Amino acid sequence: MAAVGALAIAGVLWGVHRRSEVRPAGAGSAAGARQPARAIPVAVATAARRDVPIFLEGLGTVVANKTVTVRPQVDGRLEAVLFREGQAVRRGDVLAQIDPRAFQAQLHQAEGALARDRAQLQNARLNVERDRQLVAQSLIAQQQLDTDLAAQGQLEGAVRMDQAAIETARLNVEYSRITSPIDGVTGIRVVDPGNVVRQTDQNGIVVVTQLDPIAVLFTLPQDELGPVAEALAGGRLALDAYSRDGSTLLGTGELALIDNQINQATATIRLKALLPNPRRVLWPNQFVNARLHLRTRKGALVVPTLAVQRGPSGPYVYVVGRDDTVALRPVVLEATQGDLAVVAKGVEEGERVVVEGQNQLRPGARVVVRGAAQQKAGAPVARDGGGRGAADGAR
Repeated sequence: MAAVGALAIAGVLWGVHRRSEVRPAGAGSAAGARQPARAIPVAVATAARRDVPIFLEGLGTVVANKTVTVRPQVDGRLEAVLFREGQAVRRGDVLAQIDPRAFQAQLHQAEGALARDRAQLQNARLNVERDRQLVAQSLIAQQQLDTDLAAQGQLEGAVRMDQAAIETARLNVEYSRITSPIDGVTGIRVVDPGNVVRQTDQNGIVVVTQLDPIAVLFTLPQDELGPVAEALAGGRLALDAYSRDGSTLLGTGELALIDNQINQATATIRLKALLPNPRRVLWPNQFVNARLHLRTRKGALVVPTLAVQRGPSGPYVYVVGRDDTVALRPVVLEATQGDLAVVAKGVEEGERVVVEGQNQLRPGARVVVRGAAQQKAGAPVARDGGGRGAADGAR
């Protein structure tokens, strides 16, 4: 029993000794907490100067530059339709033929009346010449000469009326051949051959739409009216039409006009551009994203838009110093174009700004550039996964 008691006392003493050794180790842990914080990996880009095209973007609708409903200009039976639906036609191409025989008969009748009245006019002129000689010899009264002069005038008027009737008859014969008034593409045929068509028909025979060139109508906020009008007065403004998702360029043209009034309900101004469309990738009533090239900002200081953060006090960026610590820097932005932000104030050329990893940063935090990838603004930024670079959207 004495041996067991001795062992128990020895165990208690050993435990007290161990606790005394653990206590200094705890103090060492507190000291370890004061070691420098772990460097946060980030991606950075360098603020640089470059020429930046300034674009204004708006939702646009493609409209035909010209649309004509081809209607008959004379009444008659439709003998033939000479076009295919969807066919490209040129101005003056014959689209349909109305039975012309009635109009040809009217033409022949007017030509006969003209020949008759010309003969009578010739006889009246001879009578007037004879009357002048007889009046000079006092063989007939002046009244007879006056009567023959009046008859001559009436026949001259009749000849002019006959000539007008001939012109009308010829025009009706020409109208019986229905031609395309513009260059364009035919739509769906409305009337089949054999039907009687009239000038009062509302639907006409076919709709011809001009697709090349084609127009784009788009809207911008009314605040942009001044800059756009000033730029348009100084020269031509280019416009790019993109697909709705903004991934495909469908056509490039020029701004044609600014609408003459502002929409008060939406506080927007409507603009119209004309675009060549030889491949017919633009179609009436198609929705597009319109990008108007307003101007090019020369020598602008730019950073990637990914570097710009928003806070209660406005936009800011994290700038990496020479000691690899970051500082929060408020910035004033002049414009944002795609993946580039034009900085008016707050960043100097050559400074490094954080473009990825900002959510882990606080002012004064130490950072390490991931992969040592320091890029200039406008060059692709190195990052872990795939993704667009800082200037993919700038053109």
